[in-house]
Amino acid sequence: MEIKKIKGKTYYISSGTNIGVYLFKDKYTLLIDSGNNNQQAKKIIKLLSENNMNVKYIINTHHHIDHTGGNYYIKDNFSGSILYASEKEKLYIENDELFCKQIYGSAPIKVLRKEFMVSKDISIDNKLEEGLEKINNDKFDIIKLPGHCDGQIGIATKDRVCFLADSLMSEGIIDKYNMPFISDIDKQFNTYDKILELDYESYLLSHGSKVYNKEDMEKLVKKNKDNLHRYIDMTKELLDQPKTREGLLEEIIILDEIEIDYKEYHFLNTTIGAMITYLYEREKIKYQIENGRLFYYNR
Repeated sequence: MEIKKIKGKTYYISSGTNIGVYLFKDKYTLLIDSGNNNQQAKKIIKLLSENNMNVKYIINTHHHIDHTGGNYYIKDNFSGSILYASEKEKLYIENDELFCKQIYGSAPIKVLRKEFMVSKDISIDNKLEEGLEKINNDKFDIIKLPGHCDGQIGIATKDRVCFLADSLMSEGIIDKYNMPFISDIDKQFNTYDKILELDYESYLLSHGSKVYNKEDMEKLVKKNKDNLHRYIDMTKELLDQPKTREGLLEEIIILDEIEIDYKEYHFLNTTIGAMITYLYEREKIKYQIENGRLFYYNR
């Protein structure tokens, strides 16, 4: 973990989940996300201190725990710190059982609770709307980027650096994991198009090892679009024969040789559900209940 300068007063801390950093004149910083857990938050604070920076403001791009897991430690140890999130993500951050229930479908079992719930109350201080927001006398552009989750946002600084959260997968992530975690396909495609309309000099993803320029970002959007279309086409082809949702997921995992654990199974099952919705709403597939099982198949 190290802090790297992108441009001007905009930096990032390279990690499994990259942390955006904006340095104000008074040496306070705005963090974009807070890391996985207390341990990572401690490392972030130590790194900032070594570079004569002090944490005060945090924007959570979305509610997933690798982006919010350090909230409690920072709020507990820096009483003047202020947390920001979109209205939809505020609900999930303050009620972290909701995400587990979303991907599991009911009260989640211990394996998922342990992965995604911090079991400590946290409150978001301010809600962010799309457009310009002033924080500590500097302005930031807040950009809605739904698809991965409904309330996800990106943040751009006056240095023309844009943090895109999990709205795209890097080339390495696509090559390694293939299938994205997406809760709404329509919104995700709209987000791809929206990113192409952005006009910044530098872009950073939450999971990736490079800073992108606009030309590289356009290529990456295409790669993400093509990858998602591939899975939609694969789903449509597999539904030439009736399949349950679990059966469809099983075949995609086998065909693509995807290595999964319990947590990742539920991530992929969410994406399968999103693809079924996408195809059904376009009248591409139908469903039928037979012998107590729900089947989907092509029209």
